[in-house]
Amino acid sequence: MIFSEQDTLPNGVTIPRLALGTWFLPNQQAAEAVKTALSIGYRHIDTAQAYGNEAGVGEGIRRSGIPREEIFVTSKVAAEHKSYATAAQSIHQTLTTMGLDYVDLMLIHSPQPWAEVNQSDNRYFPENRQVWRALEDALSAGKVRAIGVSNFQPADLENLWATAAVKPMVNQVLCHISNTPLALLSFCRSRGILLEAYSPVAHGEAKKNPAIQRMAQRYGVSVPQLCIRYDLQLGMVVLPKAANPEHMRENASLDFTISEADMDRLLRLPPIQDYGPFRHFPVFGGKKNG
Repeated sequence: MIFSEQDTLPNGVTIPRLALGTWFLPNQQAAEAVKTALSIGYRHIDTAQAYGNEAGVGEGIRRSGIPREEIFVTSKVAAEHKSYATAAQSIHQTLTTMGLDYVDLMLIHSPQPWAEVNQSDNRYFPENRQVWRALEDALSAGKVRAIGVSNFQPADLENLWATAAVKPMVNQVLCHISNTPLALLSFCRSRGILLEAYSPVAHGEAKKNPAIQRMAQRYGVSVPQLCIRYDLQLGMVVLPKAANPEHMRENASLDFTISEADMDRLLRLPPIQDYGPFRHFPVFGGKKNG
């Protein structure tokens, strides 16, 4: 059975708690993956301007034959857009590129441009307020149905909160077994901000962890299933990436519950120190120059 639970955002918009992630899928592959995922039963698709595959995602949605109103689509304003004008134009461009009349959820991809993540103390507070105003206006205009952020820390959220007419509804962050930002999760919950987890399998590194492997075997599930279920039980929306139809089905087959004792054990696992070939990406702790 396909996992189909939903959450409700502060403005009443419902959001499926399991999504197909599309990072690193080029347009043609993204189109096929989206079409396949929707045929399997997924109803939430996550992309971003920075992924370079919004056109493919839009094509996959159209090719699926599923009514648009049954599909929840998320995209993100590129981290480099730090003015009202560039953010507003990028939202318009997203709709044009995807061939959609609206996006269900639009996020600010990062409080800092990627070139400065892990390198600069500048959190772009004034600039992010401008970008947020562009999202609020897109919401008022019906171009998006909900708005939020990604990779924002409490200080970044407080900055928006102080002046926002519409408070951030979502914060999409890196969260997986052995890397769970508990303080951030607690802060967001205290403000009614829904958490979303990207890279729930640590971009594959969790599959190499013996402790995670052993627990997955004990539950009779795969490591990705255990990892996805873990984030779901933390109350998060989860965005596993997959292009293989069998992996999509497996990732959505989550008819089991991790015990409280085992959740506690997973929470206490030592953090992953090395994300392998993806270690250089800012979201995994790496630096990006230029």
